[in-house]
Formats: sequence, C-alpha cells, structure tokens
Amino acid sequence: MATPRYPSLYQVNTRVWLTELSATLGRQAGLDDIPDAELDQLKAIGFDWIWFLSVWTTGEAGRRVSRENPEWRRDFESTLPDLKEEDIAGSGFAIAAYHVHPDLGGDEALKRLRTRLSQRGMKLMLDFVPNHMGPDHPWVEEHPEYFVSGTEEDLERSPQNFTRIRSNQVDQVFAYGRDPYFSGWPDTLQLDYSNRETVKAMTDELLRISGQCDGVRCDMAMLILPEVFERTWGRRAQNFWSPAIAAVRERVPDFCFMAEVYWDMEWALQQEGFNYAYDKRLYDRLTEGHARAVREHFFAGLDYQDKLARFLENHDEPRAAQTFAREVHQAAAMITFLSPGLRFFHQGQFEGRKKRISPHLVRAPREPIDEELKFFYSVLLSLLKKPIFRNGHWNLLEAVPAWEGNDSWESFIAFSWKGDDGASTWVVVNYSAHDGQCYLRLPFPELQGEQWQLKDQCSEAVFDRDGDNLFTTGLYLDMKPWQYHVFEVEKL
Repeated sequence: MATPRYPSLYQVNTRVWLTELSATLGRQAGLDDIPDAELDQLKAIGFDWIWFLSVWTTGEAGRRVSRENPEWRRDFESTLPDLKEEDIAGSGFAIAAYHVHPDLGGDEALKRLRTRLSQRGMKLMLDFVPNHMGPDHPWVEEHPEYFVSGTEEDLERSPQNFTRIRSNQVDQVFAYGRDPYFSGWPDTLQLDYSNRETVKAMTDELLRISGQCDGVRCDMAMLILPEVFERTWGRRAQNFWSPAIAAVRERVPDFCFMAEVYWDMEWALQQEGFNYAYDKRLYDRLTEGHARAVREHFFAGLDYQDKLARFLENHDEPRAAQTFAREVHQAAAMITFLSPGLRFFHQGQFEGRKKRISPHLVRAPREPIDEELKFFYSVLLSLLKKPIFRNGHWNLLEAVPAWEGNDSWESFIAFSWKGDDGASTWVVVNYSAHDGQCYLRLPFPELQGEQWQLKDQCSEAVFDRDGDNLFTTGLYLDMKPWQYHVFEVEKL
C-alpha cells in the first residue's frame, strides 16, 4: 500500500489503555490483549500510523523518584483525586532498557502487535529518548563514562541538576538529563554526546529499535544537536542525528523519524534527516488566537511544511478541549488538520477529554464524552480520508477587503486543495471572535466560462456561483465568529 503524502497518526497512551483493559479482563493485560476490533476501528477511522507511547522497560529507581517527588505528586493528585501508589509507574521516558516491559508482554508481544497493525495497512511508531536514560539503566554500572559526570562542587552548587549514585562500588556524581532552560529531570541521567562511545552505543540502540517498529518519535530531539549540547554542558558534542539516521536508512530505507522539537529548530532537524518535526509554533499561534500570525505561518514553502507534524494536543500539552472554547477548538482543528504535513491526533482528543495524563501515570480519570465534539471529529476524520486531502496539492489563498475600511478580512485563513483527478476543495475559516467579510481571491483560470456549485462538507449549505465572477472578483464571504466552510467545488 502506497504511503500517502499527508498521513494521519494516532498517539496511544499504552499503559493507560492496558490498565483499562485489565479492569475489564480481571487480570493484567498486555499488548496481545488489545482487541483486533479496536485496531480495525483505528484503520476504519483512517489512521496510517499508531504511536504506542511508553512500551519500554522502566525501573524501580525511576518509579521511586516519581512517587516521592512532591511537585509531581501534586500534579498526579490533581489528575487522579483517588490516586494510588500503583497508579505511579514511573515516567515512560526514564528508560531502563529498550526492551518491551515484561508487564506488557515483552518484545515478542510487540512483534505480534506490529504484525496485526501491518495486516491492516498501519505502521507502528515507538519512543526513542536520545538525551537521557533512567537511573537504573545497566550502563550506569557497566559504562558510567557514557553519562555526563559532575563534581561534589557541582552537586553542592546545583543540586537540582546533579545527583550522587553508586556505580562500580563507588559513589559518583552524575548530571540529571535536562533542558537548558529548566532544572534537571531527577528520574534521569544525562547521556554524554562528547563521548564517541556514547554516540556509537546510542546508534546501536537505534539500529536495534528500527527492527522492532516502522518509525520513532524522538523525545526532545534538539537537545543533542552539537550547538545545543555544548551550550547546555560546555562540552563539544559529536554529531549524532544525521549519521545515525543514515545508518538506519541504509538498513531500513523507509524508516520514519519524527522529532519533538522547540525553539524554532524544526528546519534544523529536518536537515538532519527527520521526516517530520513538531509544529509547536502553529499550535502556539492558534492558542494565542491571532489570525494574521496563523495565516503568515503558512507562507513557508512546502518543502518545509510537508515535514511538519500538526497537532492540537499530545501527552505534553494541555488537552485541546481544556485549552480552547468549543467553537475555537473546531476552527483551530480545521486549520491544523486540513493543512499539509502529518496529521497528529492524541487518544482522548475526539471524546473531549480535559485532563492531561502524565507519562508517569498508568491510570486515567473517568470523564464524560463530549458527544458534540465527538461528532465534529467524526466529520473531520471523514474528510481526511478523502484522496484530495491525503495526496492532493495545497495552496494558501488570499483574502482581501470586502469594502474600503473593513479590516475584518484579516481574520480569514483559507486553503485550496486540488486532486490529480481535477477535484477541487476550498477551506475557509474566520479565526476570530467577530463577524468577518472578505473576498477570497481564486487564481484559477479554469473557473472562467462555467457555473459552479459550492457544497459545504460540514453543513447543508450549497451555493451556486458564476465562474467569471469568482475568477475576476473572488468569492464573497460573510462569516460568523470561528465559522468554517469546506467547499467541494463542482461544475454545474
């Protein structure tokens, strides 16, 4: 099956899902217990990729830190007022071994799950955490030189960034894994990319993982870029990404790399060889609610946009239903997911869940389903299954004032999609809290000399328009706050 130009991905919180299955089955559930019917449903919805979050082995040391950290615990209790110790399994990013956790069924269960996905035409994505390991990873004993070490002075001066751990019968100071703008993650140890042996060991891990899945989502991928690593740690780092990606692609040519990346470094990661990079900037502009900034975001070339992962929520961000008012949520979703790039959805998003689940937790609270939002997403997902949105040709359209002195045209964001079969669809959103009017410029000569019907795929609205007027004057639009149209354009 050919991979579409613009695929869709669904992120699953694996441990939470299996906890819910365990309650149903009355026993510990593993990957083999995920019902075929659930996978069939994901395929029917239209997903090409399923990202199973947190399948790797975590350890007791990381779990203990998660349970004892008071700040984290307050967050867990806000999510689960009836929090129990067993709900805190430790962060899925404090990895003790890149083997599937025994509680999930081990590597063989993952292999069977991947086969089941493949039989349905779907691909498996897993986590790769390049920056750090959990404190009970075997390398802490076997290869302490793979990690950033510190001194007693470092520990005394920056206890938020360093810790003392016993390794090889000796107490040693190690750095926590961290982002340079925040304190360290106390359930992790920082890998040292100034050490060639660390680079080789992580490349070998990545090569092995590439035999277990079809792609990886790389956690905080920009942290190990040489310039970022040196700024954080004062050590000149070895280049990791481009050689490691090339090594994997030599073995598995179609292997997919998705980067979690911030600080406007998306292009830099794409140049390293990543298929996709998080589009956090679009998310931020949508949450800020300024249409002009959103529209200008789409001025970038398709060589860049096609490699962006567009999302409204994920396990790190607040839930979309909590972040956006309902009508804003729907408008933002139309812009996000009907633009080019990878369409990235998160488990619970369609049902309107409002509580973010920390990756330290293995249980989610019970929340009511938002039926109106669920229906909205069913319509949107049906649209995304259409060939025009999976393999079509996208263009940003220009809105102009409907009359002199009316600046509400600034609130419009519009795209055109064209299929190889000649099909055409226009997406229009008034991304503002006020009514707006504009003319939408349509630079398509084929409109001339014909009559056209515009059918909104999201409502009962149908409009007949003269092609000469559409081409010369544009499409007049008068839309309510946050209103959207997805017009399928057909010749009368």
